[in-house]
Amino acid sequence: MGSEPTFYLQQISRADSGEGRSPQDGIGTMAVRLEEIRSAAARVAASHGLDVVDIEFAGPAKERILRVFLEKNAEGRARLKAAIEAGEEGLPERLMEGRLSVEQLSGVTHEDCASFSRDFGVLLDVEDLVSGTGYTLEASSPGLDRKLTRPEDFVRFAGCLVKVQTFEPIRNNRHWHGRLVASPEPESAVGRTITLDLGAVKQNSKSRKAGVSTVEIAFDNIEKAHLTPEI
Repeated sequence: MGSEPTFYLQQISRADSGEGRSPQDGIGTMAVRLEEIRSAAARVAASHGLDVVDIEFAGPAKERILRVFLEKNAEGRARLKAAIEAGEEGLPERLMEGRLSVEQLSGVTHEDCASFSRDFGVLLDVEDLVSGTGYTLEASSPGLDRKLTRPEDFVRFAGCLVKVQTFEPIRNNRHWHGRLVASPEPESAVGRTITLDLGAVKQNSKSRKAGVSTVEIAFDNIEKAHLTPEI
Protein backbone atom coordinates (compact mmCIF):
# COMPACT_ATOMS: atom_id res chain seq x y z
CA MET A 1 0.00 0.00 0.00
CA GLY A 2 2.93 2.34 -0.51
CA SER A 3 4.52 2.28 2.94
CA GLU A 4 7.84 1.55 1.25
CA PRO A 5 9.13 3.06 -2.03
CA THR A 6 7.87 1.30 -5.15
CA PHE A 7 10.02 1.43 -8.29
CA TYR A 8 9.83 0.62 -11.99
CA LEU A 9 12.76 1.18 -14.35
CA GLN A 10 12.57 1.42 -18.13
CA GLN A 11 15.59 1.81 -20.42
CA ILE A 12 14.87 4.05 -23.40
CA SER A 13 17.33 4.16 -26.33
CA ARG A 14 17.05 6.38 -29.38
CA ALA A 15 19.01 6.89 -32.56
CA ASP A 16 20.58 10.30 -32.28
CA SER A 17 24.10 11.07 -33.50
CA GLY A 18 24.38 14.28 -31.51
CA GLU A 19 26.60 15.83 -34.18
CA GLY A 20 27.04 19.55 -33.94
CA ARG A 21 25.95 19.75 -30.31
CA SER A 22 28.01 20.26 -27.20
CA PRO A 23 27.19 18.56 -23.87
CA GLN A 24 26.01 21.92 -22.57
CA ASP A 25 23.36 22.13 -25.31
CA GLY A 26 21.59 19.08 -23.92
CA ILE A 27 21.74 20.41 -20.37
CA GLY A 28 20.26 23.73 -21.41
CA THR A 29 17.50 22.10 -23.41
CA MET A 30 16.53 19.83 -20.53
CA ALA A 31 16.41 22.78 -18.13
CA VAL A 32 14.02 24.55 -20.49
CA ARG A 33 11.83 21.52 -21.17
CA LEU A 34 11.54 20.13 -17.65
CA GLU A 35 8.21 21.91 -17.11
CA GLU A 36 6.93 20.47 -20.40
CA ILE A 37 7.95 17.02 -19.20
CA ARG A 38 6.22 17.63 -15.87
CA SER A 39 3.05 18.70 -17.67
CA ALA A 40 3.16 15.62 -19.93
CA ALA A 41 3.74 13.36 -16.91
CA ALA A 42 0.76 14.92 -15.14
CA ARG A 43 -1.50 14.18 -18.14
CA VAL A 44 -0.43 10.53 -18.25
CA ALA A 45 -0.62 10.17 -14.47
CA ALA A 46 -4.16 11.55 -14.42
CA SER A 47 -5.27 8.88 -16.89
CA HIS A 48 -4.07 6.25 -14.40
CA GLY A 49 -5.65 7.85 -11.32
CA LEU A 50 -2.28 9.20 -10.16
CA ASP A 51 -0.70 12.56 -9.30
CA VAL A 52 2.90 13.64 -9.99
CA VAL A 53 4.67 14.55 -6.75
CA ASP A 54 8.02 15.55 -8.22
CA ILE A 55 10.32 15.09 -11.23
CA GLU A 56 14.12 14.87 -11.33
CA PHE A 57 16.54 14.57 -14.25
CA ALA A 58 20.08 13.70 -13.24
CA GLY A 59 23.24 11.81 -14.11
CA PRO A 60 26.05 12.12 -16.68
CA ALA A 61 25.25 12.09 -20.41
CA LYS A 62 25.54 8.29 -20.81
CA GLU A 63 23.74 7.44 -17.57
CA ARG A 64 20.87 9.89 -17.50
CA ILE A 65 17.88 9.12 -15.28
CA LEU A 66 14.48 10.77 -15.50
CA ARG A 67 12.72 10.11 -12.19
CA VAL A 68 9.01 10.61 -11.73
CA PHE A 69 7.56 10.32 -8.23
CA LEU A 70 3.90 9.31 -8.14
CA GLU A 71 1.04 8.91 -5.70
CA LYS A 72 -2.64 8.02 -5.91
CA ASN A 73 -4.84 11.01 -6.61
CA ALA A 74 -7.24 12.44 -4.04
CA GLU A 75 -9.94 9.93 -4.98
CA GLY A 76 -7.51 7.02 -4.55
CA ARG A 77 -6.38 8.32 -1.16
CA ALA A 78 -10.01 8.68 -0.11
CA ARG A 79 -10.58 5.00 -0.92
CA LEU A 80 -7.56 4.11 1.22
CA LYS A 81 -9.01 6.11 4.11
CA ALA A 82 -12.28 4.25 3.70
CA ALA A 83 -10.41 0.93 3.79
CA ILE A 84 -8.79 1.94 7.09
CA GLU A 85 -12.13 2.90 8.61
CA ALA A 86 -13.55 -0.43 7.47
CA GLY A 87 -10.63 -2.27 9.09
CA GLU A 88 -9.66 -4.09 5.91
CA GLU A 89 -6.86 -6.65 6.15
CA GLY A 90 -3.43 -6.19 4.59
CA LEU A 91 -2.92 -2.56 5.61
CA PRO A 92 0.40 -1.49 7.20
CA GLU A 93 0.47 -2.10 10.97
CA ARG A 94 1.83 1.37 11.66
CA LEU A 95 -1.12 2.84 9.77
CA MET A 96 -3.72 0.85 11.68
CA GLU A 97 -2.10 1.77 15.01
CA GLY A 98 -2.20 5.46 14.19
CA ARG A 99 1.60 5.87 14.08
CA LEU A 100 1.44 6.66 10.37
CA SER A 101 -0.84 9.17 8.65
CA VAL A 102 -2.71 7.94 5.58
CA GLU A 103 -1.49 11.09 3.83
CA GLN A 104 2.06 9.76 4.16
CA LEU A 105 1.24 6.74 2.00
CA SER A 106 1.40 7.07 -1.78
CA GLY A 107 -0.83 4.05 -2.35
CA VAL A 108 1.14 3.38 -5.54
CA THR A 109 1.82 -0.21 -6.61
CA HIS A 110 4.44 -1.74 -8.88
CA GLU A 111 1.72 -2.20 -11.50
CA ASP A 112 0.83 1.52 -11.30
CA CYS A 113 4.46 2.47 -11.92
CA ALA A 114 4.85 -0.03 -14.78
CA SER A 115 1.71 1.04 -16.65
CA PHE A 116 2.54 4.73 -16.18
CA SER A 117 6.09 4.18 -17.45
CA ARG A 118 4.94 2.41 -20.58
CA ASP A 119 2.49 5.15 -21.55
CA PHE A 120 4.75 8.01 -20.50
CA GLY A 121 7.75 6.55 -22.35
CA VAL A 122 5.71 6.49 -25.56
CA LEU A 123 4.58 10.08 -25.07
CA LEU A 124 8.13 11.30 -24.35
CA ASP A 125 9.28 9.71 -27.60
CA VAL A 126 6.35 10.96 -29.70
CA GLU A 127 6.67 14.53 -28.44
CA ASP A 128 10.50 14.33 -28.44
CA LEU A 129 10.72 15.83 -24.97
CA VAL A 130 14.08 14.27 -24.02
CA SER A 131 16.97 14.85 -26.42
CA GLY A 132 19.96 12.52 -26.68
CA THR A 133 20.65 8.87 -27.37
CA GLY A 134 19.02 7.30 -24.34
CA TYR A 135 18.08 7.50 -20.70
CA THR A 136 16.45 5.51 -17.93
CA LEU A 137 12.89 6.35 -16.97
CA GLU A 138 12.28 5.61 -13.30
CA ALA A 139 8.77 5.78 -11.89
CA SER A 140 8.37 5.35 -8.16
CA SER A 141 6.48 6.33 -5.05
CA PRO A 142 8.02 9.27 -3.15
CA GLY A 143 8.63 7.17 -0.02
CA LEU A 144 7.92 8.12 3.57
CA ASP A 145 10.67 10.78 3.48
CA ARG A 146 8.98 12.55 0.57
CA LYS A 147 9.95 16.07 -0.36
CA LEU A 148 7.71 19.02 0.46
CA THR A 149 7.87 21.64 -2.27
CA ARG A 150 4.51 23.43 -2.53
CA PRO A 151 2.63 25.55 0.03
CA GLU A 152 -0.24 23.03 -0.01
CA ASP A 153 2.19 20.25 0.97
CA PHE A 154 2.81 21.97 4.29
CA VAL A 155 -0.94 22.19 4.89
CA ARG A 156 -1.59 18.57 3.93
CA PHE A 157 1.17 17.17 6.14
CA ALA A 158 0.46 19.24 9.25
CA GLY A 159 1.18 17.13 12.32
CA CYS A 160 4.03 15.22 10.67
CA LEU A 161 7.73 15.45 11.52
CA VAL A 162 9.65 17.54 9.02
CA LYS A 163 13.28 18.45 8.37
CA VAL A 164 13.85 21.87 6.84
CA GLN A 165 16.98 23.50 5.46
CA THR A 166 16.81 27.26 4.91
CA PHE A 167 18.64 29.55 2.52
CA GLU A 168 19.29 32.14 5.21
CA PRO A 169 19.98 31.15 8.84
CA ILE A 170 17.41 31.71 11.55
CA ARG A 171 19.00 32.28 14.95
CA ASN A 172 22.33 31.19 13.42
CA ASN A 173 20.89 27.87 12.28
CA ARG A 174 19.87 26.63 8.80
CA HIS A 175 18.79 23.11 9.79
CA TRP A 176 15.55 22.59 11.69
CA HIS A 177 13.65 19.47 12.71
CA GLY A 178 10.22 19.45 14.30
CA ARG A 179 6.53 18.70 14.01
CA LEU A 180 4.70 20.77 11.43
CA VAL A 181 2.05 22.92 13.08
CA ALA A 182 -1.27 23.23 11.24
CA SER A 183 -1.91 26.55 9.54
CA PRO A 184 -4.60 28.02 7.25
CA GLU A 185 -4.32 26.98 3.60
CA PRO A 186 -2.63 29.81 1.68
CA GLU A 187 -3.86 31.36 -1.55
CA SER A 188 -0.24 31.63 -2.69
CA ALA A 189 3.32 31.27 -1.42
CA VAL A 190 3.69 35.05 -1.07
CA GLY A 191 4.13 35.97 2.59
CA ARG A 192 3.58 32.34 3.61
CA THR A 193 5.28 30.93 6.70
CA ILE A 194 5.41 27.52 8.36
CA THR A 195 5.82 26.74 12.06
CA LEU A 196 7.71 23.81 13.56
CA ASP A 197 7.22 22.49 17.09
CA LEU A 198 10.80 21.78 18.16
CA GLY A 199 9.81 19.95 21.32
CA ALA A 200 8.69 16.95 19.30
CA VAL A 201 12.23 15.68 18.60
CA LYS A 202 15.75 15.86 19.97
CA GLN A 203 17.43 18.93 18.54
CA ASN A 204 20.97 19.55 17.32
CA SER A 205 23.26 21.82 19.33
CA LYS A 206 22.48 24.96 17.30
CA SER A 207 18.74 24.44 17.70
CA ARG A 208 19.12 23.95 21.45
CA LYS A 209 21.22 27.10 21.74
CA ALA A 210 18.48 29.04 19.97
CA GLY A 211 16.46 28.66 23.17
CA VAL A 212 13.03 28.49 21.50
CA SER A 213 10.30 25.83 21.48
CA THR A 214 8.97 26.74 18.05
CA VAL A 215 10.43 28.30 14.93
CA GLU A 216 8.63 30.18 12.18
CA ILE A 217 10.13 29.92 8.69
CA ALA A 218 9.18 31.98 5.64
CA PHE A 219 8.21 29.78 2.71
CA ASP A 220 10.58 31.62 0.35
CA ASN A 221 13.45 30.92 2.79
CA ILE A 222 13.00 27.14 2.51
CA GLU A 223 15.79 25.64 0.43
CA LYS A 224 14.52 22.08 0.87
CA ALA A 225 12.21 20.15 3.16
CA HIS A 226 11.11 16.56 3.58
CA LEU A 227 9.08 14.37 5.91
CA THR A 228 10.79 12.35 8.63
CA PRO A 229 9.40 8.80 8.90
CA GLU A 230 8.11 7.89 12.36
CA ILE A 231 8.90 4.22 12.93
